[in-house]
Amino acid sequence: MSNIASNKEKSFDTKNALWPFLKRIFTYAYRHKKFFWGFLICVIAIAIFDAIWPLLWMSFIDLAIVPGIEAYKASQVENFTPDYSNVYYYGGLFAINGICSVIAVIGFIWCTGNIKELVLMELRKEMFIKLQGLSFSFFDKSQSGWLLSRITSDAQKVSRLISWGFLNLVWGITMIVACLISMFYYQWKLAAIVTLSLPLLMVLSIKIRTMIMKYSRDSRRINSDIISAFTENINGVAVNKATSQEKRVGRNFNLLADDMAKVTFKAGYFTVMYQPLIIFIGSITAIFVIFFGGQMVLSGLTLGVFIAFFRYAVRIFEPVMDISSFYSFAQSSLSAGERIFSLLDEEVAIKDDASVKEHYNNLNGDIEFANVTFGYNAENTVLENFNLTVEAGQSIAIVGPTGEGKSTIVNLISRFYEPTDGAILIDGINYKKRTLNSLRSQLGIVLQSPHLFSGTIRDNVAYGNPTASLEEIKEALKTVAADEMIPYLDKEVGESGTHLSTGERQLVSFARAVLANPSILIMDEATSSIDTLAEAKIQKAIKGLLSKRTAFIIAHRLSTIKNCDRILVINQGSIVEDGSHENLMALGGKYYDLYSKQKVHVDV
Repeated sequence: MSNIASNKEKSFDTKNALWPFLKRIFTYAYRHKKFFWGFLICVIAIAIFDAIWPLLWMSFIDLAIVPGIEAYKASQVENFTPDYSNVYYYGGLFAINGICSVIAVIGFIWCTGNIKELVLMELRKEMFIKLQGLSFSFFDKSQSGWLLSRITSDAQKVSRLISWGFLNLVWGITMIVACLISMFYYQWKLAAIVTLSLPLLMVLSIKIRTMIMKYSRDSRRINSDIISAFTENINGVAVNKATSQEKRVGRNFNLLADDMAKVTFKAGYFTVMYQPLIIFIGSITAIFVIFFGGQMVLSGLTLGVFIAFFRYAVRIFEPVMDISSFYSFAQSSLSAGERIFSLLDEEVAIKDDASVKEHYNNLNGDIEFANVTFGYNAENTVLENFNLTVEAGQSIAIVGPTGEGKSTIVNLISRFYEPTDGAILIDGINYKKRTLNSLRSQLGIVLQSPHLFSGTIRDNVAYGNPTASLEEIKEALKTVAADEMIPYLDKEVGESGTHLSTGERQLVSFARAVLANPSILIMDEATSSIDTLAEAKIQKAIKGLLSKRTAFIIAHRLSTIKNCDRILVINQGSIVEDGSHENLMALGGKYYDLYSKQKVHVDV
């Protein structure tokens, strides 16, 4: 029995993991150097242009407005004509600075958008390719929903972090540095007042954003629990009434609702408090700038410098908030990044050893299990010292109770898993000494629930052999007694084959196996989910499939395996009976009991 995929979301220890995560994820952005450096240059330029505005105002006031006012006051002429040259000059500088800012904004939007989409594309490609190469043991313990979230929401979140999120960090740092350089250059005492407020603002901003993120995450988690509990108990309302559990489930739901109210209140509280606290600290700083700057103006500091400082004191808080925003966004993206990289770093359990170079060429189909021991985990052994020899061309039916090792045997033959002890020999060679692809390319597998891909019947029959000719596809369908499907080769099968009946999907999967011309054929409960009429047709298909190849058939309907060369009865991972249908019926053992019970059930 294989492992059951965990129902719980994977969690990661993210302590001290932020910097390694950022280093790794930014290597994806740096792969696109043209856009990466263009992004940095444009964002830094925007920050510098933003920092220049107060300097332009300072020069405009000190060198154009104030001299003009003084000239007007000093003039004794009634028809005084002001000199507008400086006004025009600085108006031009304002326009140039604005135009440069617009160009830089267009540049960073272009570069940022490209980085986001390219990184998103690369992450999705890498994860998809990785998933295709991972072993079955990984999928045993991973839910499909968990995997889908990695390639959708997690990839989206991480790509936003290294594009639009990174914008806040670069702009914020550049803006703060440019503002401080300008302030210290013109008046270090006022600059010191503003600088002293920055650490308090940064710590407070990061702390509050972290608390908001924490309670928001708790709110989303509890909301999921509430939706789950609501859906489960509404769908199961009949059971709750029949067992008199209405009050108990009501109390449990009330507890969830109370928890939701608590964390939502806390998230809302810190969200509401965040901006007023930042404004308060900024206002205190501005008051100090006004108080001391006003005194300096009266002692000789120019009005333009004072106004520039006041604008810097107000504007410098915005980049502080942007940097804290990047930090909180990075923290919230960390879990998404860890999940992505845990997938990309997942070890492939079944793979070729570096020393293996030889291939299987045209398998005969002789198979031997030599003292094979295997378990899906260390606690539960499915097969122990298991031995089996199969000659090429034999058809082997495997029957027995559910969970006793039938599917494990064929999974090991397919090398979806490998023995923990002992060896499996194919054509007398340990299959670990030959390449994995050369083995699987000569296997044909038909499952209980055949999976068809979106496309036509023709596409699905030729899925394992895309270069097959039209005549070969038709011949494969004829071999499996599906002649009536030939006129409809271009019919769309729909997602997962929903436009076809169960029997038609199974016939397509049989034809797909025939077209691949496998040396070893495996059918795992291939007729258990179809009706009797469809089964009669598929029985003809099976005869065509079994011709001149080694075959393993797992079946619960024992009437479908009477003509197999050998029937193995498996119980607790061991072969308890081995022989033809006639021999085992004459033996009067477990197979006889199973067959007789099924026959009585059918007759009834």
